[in-house]
Amino acid sequence: QVQLVESGGGLVQAGGSLRVSCAASGRTFSRYAMGWFRQAPGKEREFVSAISMSGGNTYYADSVKGRFTSSRDNAKNTVYLQMNSLKPEDTAVYYCAAGLGGGSKYVASYDYWGQGTQVTVSS
Repeated sequence: QVQLVESGGGLVQAGGSLRVSCAASGRTFSRYAMGWFRQAPGKEREFVSAISMSGGNTYYADSVKGRFTSSRDNAKNTVYLQMNSLKPEDTAVYYCAAGLGGGSKYVASYDYWGQGTQVTVSS
């Protein structure tokens, strides 16, 4: 069982930066690939980024490539999403998720989810 808690969301102006974190419980965090997803009102949950168990491989949606960076600290059981050059269309609830796969863009590949943190980008 893995419990995930996101933090660090908030309100930021377009062009600004924000870092969201996801803290995991349990001693098996390093066995899980981690994903970041987001969901805007009226839209489906969409893939943002994924990071492999070791952190050596990262994957990004085209819409955030070059602006967002995923990282993880397995000693702290925490994964991060650094978001730069934010745009109003990045506004959404951001979720982290844990799965035993290699870092997938599919919601169904993840077994555990956090409660989400709101990110709002004003124009």
